[in-house]
Amino acid sequence: MEDIMKLKDRARDAVKIHHGAAVALSDDLAATPEISSFEFESSRKIVEFLKSHGYKGEVGGEIEYPYLGYDTAFRGVLKNGSGPKVAIMVEYDALPDIGHGCGHNLHGSLSVLAACALNELKDLYNGEIHVIGTPAEELDGAKTGMSDKGAFDGFSLAMMMHSVGGGVCQPNMSALSLRCCVIEFLGRPAHTVGAPWEGRSALGAARKFLDLVDARRECFTPDMRANGIITEGGLATNIIPERAAVRMEFRTGSMAALERLDDMVKKCARGAAMALECEVNFKLAFQDFADMIRLPSIENEVTDIFKALGEKVSGVEPPMGSTDVGNVSYRCPSIQPLIAIVDKVTALHTKDFADATLRPRAHDAMAKGAETLVLLALKTLRDGDFRRKVEEEFLSARTAKTA
Repeated sequence: MEDIMKLKDRARDAVKIHHGAAVALSDDLAATPEISSFEFESSRKIVEFLKSHGYKGEVGGEIEYPYLGYDTAFRGVLKNGSGPKVAIMVEYDALPDIGHGCGHNLHGSLSVLAACALNELKDLYNGEIHVIGTPAEELDGAKTGMSDKGAFDGFSLAMMMHSVGGGVCQPNMSALSLRCCVIEFLGRPAHTVGAPWEGRSALGAARKFLDLVDARRECFTPDMRANGIITEGGLATNIIPERAAVRMEFRTGSMAALERLDDMVKKCARGAAMALECEVNFKLAFQDFADMIRLPSIENEVTDIFKALGEKVSGVEPPMGSTDVGNVSYRCPSIQPLIAIVDKVTALHTKDFADATLRPRAHDAMAKGAETLVLLALKTLRDGDFRRKVEEEFLSARTAKTA
């Protein structure tokens, strides 16, 4: 099939047209950060930007905003004949106090830049570009619920780029599945001296629960992680606690393994409750984050594009956490490459990283990242053999992850 690298000059020129405006958007978002689920002005600015560059609603008319019941989510569509569909995800929420310490202002604007460049290249493809605004990534991840509601079904590819420090790009982000639950133990209060035998210690049950989880660790598979804290353990030292609560997060390498670990955790909780003659209840703190289904064909393509654009690129590092893009990856072929916006190793979720997004090095990286997404979209839209290979990998990998 056609070498997509032959189109890199066209992609660069299309990105260049909108780069200055995208930089201004990124710096504006950095100056006026909005936290998760309150990105009202940020989302409005992005929607207005997309409207002015050809994006409309699914059936024409205005961009869908709000979208799927999320006040600050949106979907803008660019239809260019019949053909495959590609989704570009946009993030734009900030962190409390730190501002855009995860770089959402930069890589959110990068997604918008890629979308506008694809509007300049309609002579090169047939199909649809959907730009989907995904709020609250820093909190409970709107992509989890949006995925459940079908926002990413039927796409040949869903993609975004994420900012990173260290001067080296990666073709994808690996991630673990995540479940967070609150485990409540209910006992019976009694005076600790006057009649302790009348009591049933909820705190005792909570402590033994954590002991039992620790005892299970030696039988965990290497991908399993479990961490918990006691958030409530009683109100007075002279009263046997009637209620105790543990907030626990556990992570695994697949959704199937997440269910197995969930079963272990619940057995530990029920065993502790039974031993201390207490009751136990379970409540999810937020929707599960899925692990990332990684597809070699897309990762190899991104690696080749990065190299062709002169970027340093490494392999994908082991997972260091979770992302709601993982939920998208269970619905359609998905990828989230990491674009280096600063050469110095700089930790995410810091003011140093937020400051780095404002520098010329980061603005240049935005252009390279947008070119990468544009070329990956063109490869997907133009190359039927590539799409079929990716789809086969996706179905096989998803089956293996859920078995």
